[in-house]
Amino acid sequence: MADVAELAGVSSQTVSRVSNGHPGVVGSTREQVLAAMRELGYRPNSAARALRYGRFNTIGVILFSLSSTGSSRTVEAIATHAAAEGYAITLIPIDVATQDNVLGAFTRMGELAVDAVIVIMEIHLLDTATVQLPPGVHVVVVDSDAGDRYGVVDTDQADGARGAVRHLLDLGHRTVWHVAGPESSYAAQRRAQAWRAVLTEAGCPVPGLLRGDWSAESGYAAGLALAKEADCTAVFAANDQMALGLLRAFHERGRSVPAEISVVGFDDTPDAAFFIPPLTTVRQDFAEVGRRCVEDVLRQIRTGGDSRPGTDLVPARLVVRESTAAPRTT
Repeated sequence: MADVAELAGVSSQTVSRVSNGHPGVVGSTREQVLAAMRELGYRPNSAARALRYGRFNTIGVILFSLSSTGSSRTVEAIATHAAAEGYAITLIPIDVATQDNVLGAFTRMGELAVDAVIVIMEIHLLDTATVQLPPGVHVVVVDSDAGDRYGVVDTDQADGARGAVRHLLDLGHRTVWHVAGPESSYAAQRRAQAWRAVLTEAGCPVPGLLRGDWSAESGYAAGLALAKEADCTAVFAANDQMALGLLRAFHERGRSVPAEISVVGFDDTPDAAFFIPPLTTVRQDFAEVGRRCVEDVLRQIRTGGDSRPGTDLVPARLVVRESTAAPRTT
């Protein structure tokens, strides 16, 4: 830093301000310092800065699956909003969700020097006493039913599912079949509960639930079974990938969508508008989920506060396209 200051003809304090992005430096002076840094190959030492200021400007993210649409897009949103605030993220995936593995991930986060942790807990763990997070950690949890103990940010899964089922009933369908996600998934549970509740409240028959694993392959298998059900005219799939599998199965079995069977998905993946036919689906605002997660952990970091128990729900929105229509009259 002293060498940069000498070459630029400024004080070491000015070099420090420039390297820390301090706004109170004249533009021409800033350019002199940056030119000197480039010439000398100087880079600020983030470890030394962390020791001095007690912050690492890094947020840890622990998650149990990168393969699901929700997890991958939430991580992307967290990284984007963290970067806008001058923070990097450190990612630690966990293969097997156990208490020991969760605690091990938090220990590793401590070794990697992070200021706070966001846990994307897509499966049922925090809902029971199976997994407890270490006390005294700045933490936000995504996609879990743990709002009585931690700050939770999530899409309003139930309301999104209700909108999907009501849309199909409003079109005139007698009932709606459901291809649910894995039993271990909190989001899948909420969507299935809402599906069943809407049908019950409307006095509609509740068909047997079919279970998938979020993949298009599992949706395809469910679609082959549903294609044999003559009274099946509407299906709500718990995600867009399983809905894609349904469309393939119905096409192969000669069941026209939406003329004979209407299909609704969940997530509004970027490809959903390009399915054949374009998919009616529930849009999750992953960018807003990520923004609220980062906002909450930064509040904790800056104030020294703890996670505030409670669930912050981000609204979901039905996007109507060409895969749904009124049932065919006979």
